[in-house]
Amino acid sequence: MGVVVQLSGSQDAGASLAPLTALVGDDMGHVNRIILDKAGSNVELIPELARHLIDSGGKRLRPMLTIAAAKMCGYEGDGHVQLAASVEFMHTATLLHDDVVDESSLRRGKIAARLLWGNEASVLVGDYLLGQAFKMMVDVGSLGALRILSDAAAIIAEGEVMQLTAANNTETTEDDYLAVIDAKTAALFAAATEVGAVIAERPKHEAAALRSYGRNLGLAFQLVDDALDYSGEQSKLGKSVGDDFREGKVTLPVVLSYRRGNPEERVFWERTIKDGNIGENDLNEAVDLIARHNALADTMERARHYGAIARDALAIFPDGEIKEALLEAIEFSVDRPY
Repeated sequence: MGVVVQLSGSQDAGASLAPLTALVGDDMGHVNRIILDKAGSNVELIPELARHLIDSGGKRLRPMLTIAAAKMCGYEGDGHVQLAASVEFMHTATLLHDDVVDESSLRRGKIAARLLWGNEASVLVGDYLLGQAFKMMVDVGSLGALRILSDAAAIIAEGEVMQLTAANNTETTEDDYLAVIDAKTAALFAAATEVGAVIAERPKHEAAALRSYGRNLGLAFQLVDDALDYSGEQSKLGKSVGDDFREGKVTLPVVLSYRRGNPEERVFWERTIKDGNIGENDLNEAVDLIARHNALADTMERARHYGAIARDALAIFPDGEIKEALLEAIEFSVDRPY
C-alpha cells in the first residue's frame, strides 16, 4: 500500500516522553484515578462508553503538560491535578465528537465508540465529559484557569466547524489549513500549559511563554499527525492509514501536492477529495503524488519550524529536569512514528 516515507529529520532520533512521564508520574496517577471516578455515572452507558476510550490508552500528553508546567512554575497545591484531568476530559470529548463527524472506524487501535454504541450516544457522552471537566475547573477555584480552558473549548468547537466547511475543498490554502489546526488542536495544548503558570500565580510573561510553547508544540504535533496519515503504519497509528484521504480532509500534504501539481494531477485530487470518488488504487496514487512534490518533507519542515518556536518559548525559564523533559517532548512530537 503505497510507499512508507521516512519522516524523522531531527538530530535527536531517540527522543521520547519517558523523562516527562517519569517526572509527572505520581501526579498523573492521581489524574488517572480522577478520570475513572468522574467518568462514572448511574446511567450505565456513560461509564461503559467513556472507559472504552479512556482505557484504550493514548499518550496523555496534554494533562502531562499541565502537570509539568505547574511544577516548573513552583506550584505547590493540588489544583493542577484536577485541571489536568479537565484537560484530558476535554480532549476525550473532542475525540468522541470527531469520530462521529469523520465517520471514523478506529480510535487508538480499537473500534470507534460510535460503531459500538451509535453516534447519538457518542456525542452525548462527550457532552457529559465536557460537563464534568468544567465542574472540576470550578472546584479548583481559579477564575483565570476557568477562563483559559473555557475559551479553549469554544475555539476547539470553532476549529471543528472550520474543518467541516473546509472538507473536500481543494482550494484550501496553507493559511486556511493552519487556522484550522491552530483552533482544533493547538488551542488545547496552549491552554493546558498556560494554566500551569496561572494557578501558580506567575507573572504574565511566563504564562504567555508557556502558552506559546503549548500552541507551537500543538501545531507541530498536528502537522506530524497529518503527515503520518500518508506514511505511517496502521499498527502503530491506532487508526487506518489514509483515513484523512478517505474522509476528504484537506491537510497540508494535500494542499502542497495540489498546488504544486499539473492540471492532470489536480483533476485527480478534485475527483478523490472534492467529489469523494475514490477507487481501489487511489490511495497509492495519492501517496505517490505527495512524495513526488516533496509534500511530506515540507510538512515535516513546517513541524520542525513550530517545534523551534516552542523551544525558544521556554528559554526564559531556568534550566532543570522539567524544562529538559518539556524540550524533549518537542523532539518526540516531531520525530514520533505514531
